[in-house]
Amino acid sequence: MSPRKRSAARDGAAHTAYLVLGVHRSGTSALTQLLALAGADLPANLMPGDRHNEKGYFEPWKIALLNDERLWAAGSSWDDAFAFPYRPLPPAEERAWIQRAAALFVDEYGRAAWPLLKDPRVSVLLPAWKSVLAELGIGARAVIQTRHPLAVAGSLKRRDGYPTERSLLLWCAYMLASEAYTRDMPRAFVEYESLLADWRGQVARIEAAHGAPLPALTEAAAREIDGFLTPDLRHNSGGGLEGLGWTGDLTARVMGWFDQAAAGPEPDRGVLEEAAAELARRREEVGLLVSPMGRDLDIARTELREARRVMDAERAAAQSAYRRDREGLERGWQADVRRLEALVEAREGEASLLAAHAREALEELESLLADPDA
Repeated sequence: MSPRKRSAARDGAAHTAYLVLGVHRSGTSALTQLLALAGADLPANLMPGDRHNEKGYFEPWKIALLNDERLWAAGSSWDDAFAFPYRPLPPAEERAWIQRAAALFVDEYGRAAWPLLKDPRVSVLLPAWKSVLAELGIGARAVIQTRHPLAVAGSLKRRDGYPTERSLLLWCAYMLASEAYTRDMPRAFVEYESLLADWRGQVARIEAAHGAPLPALTEAAAREIDGFLTPDLRHNSGGGLEGLGWTGDLTARVMGWFDQAAAGPEPDRGVLEEAAAELARRREEVGLLVSPMGRDLDIARTELREARRVMDAERAAAQSAYRRDREGLERGWQADVRRLEALVEAREGEASLLAAHAREALEELESLLADPDA
């Protein structure tokens, strides 16, 4: 993505954050890139792309790491299929985390007028992040990305080896959280396939739902969006949820609600309330079958994966800084060489002029010596 100068809010002007919500592997990176090109402000430290997402994640890796710490503190993790509903920490610990998050948010976004926060973990941690934004005096608009749950499950299976049923429950938890925690803010629902097929139509829906245009969707930005929203972003397809037991039935009901919300007015939320109650009931049932050793092993594996991602991000940042410093040094010595060359050229010019004057004086002296009476 082409670099864009960050917009700074005027003194006294309101800041409004764009929150990109949804489950992992649901296409939120593409949506975030679109919003960034349309004028929203990316963080200072972006997670680099990898073989699972070559065009980049467009999420703040430092905030993702802090979110992981917060999830672990509550006995959860990013891949916890029962991460919804939100699990608060003891008041003092909760307050300390909010203060850390607020300080990091300022580090990442500074005085940006339209901070763009994309990390799927925010979906299940939104009650805490709403407190962070409120403390900083920043408003919020949500864009909730939905994608067929089997496409998400296929991506998670390829990347992490997760069974389909686990990924379906994870999809439900994140989508239920995204909807439940945004009822008090402007929000839009965007379906991934629709975004790839007609992003302009989806932008119109976002702007209508938010009651405001995107910050700076220019013709030049639109051309860039046309260039990156390509068919190669479609890696996995959906399908039927039959034959997947109660997880498939639960997911089908939740998916039906989000499909309607992404296509028109929001339907009655009763189906979501029922799904949330069933998920909580299943958590009580399944929780008895999960041993502490197995849970701790899952958390350790997650921590290792996240540590690798952080290392990759830090390595990419260091390489970028090295290239930037090297290019700066090269530009510096090249400029010095040009200045020296110009100085030598000037001195050579002066020397040539002095030599010419000397020759003229010598010729005049020789003429006088040859003809003393002249």
